[in-house]
Amino acid sequence: MNQDREVYVLDTSALFSFIEDEEGSDYVESLLILAERDEIDIHGAFVSLTEVFYISLRKRDEEEALRRVRLIQCLAIKVGESNESLNLEAGRLKAKNRVSLADAYIAALCQGNHGLLVHKDPEFEKISPPIREHRLPYKKNGS
Repeated sequence: MNQDREVYVLDTSALFSFIEDEEGSDYVESLLILAERDEIDIHGAFVSLTEVFYISLRKRDEEEALRRVRLIQCLAIKVGESNESLNLEAGRLKAKNRVSLADAYIAALCQGNHGLLVHKDPEFEKISPPIREHRLPYKKNGS
């Protein structure tokens, strides 16, 4: 990895923004284009694939859920898999902050890669010390 390159980490909410063409999808798409050109690095957590799958399965069907996971796997996103250091850092973040386990993993991946987190999840506001972030437009309540 080139140390001079910007590193981005996509939260599950950013992935859904892109997949479902929600507000902010243009920003995510522009990052994906830059990553495809090998100008930046984009990371995503293994747990985001699980979240995309189960949320899509609940809202749609298994065929669509699998299609979405395969789409993500085809994008220029480096999937950060579980390992001891990621597990321990996620555990530290989970113990110190009132966030979901998935968000603790995503935040740990972001910190470990010195990345900029792209998301639309207010839960990340709870993490201390704060993570470098780009907030996509939050969804309105009830949407």
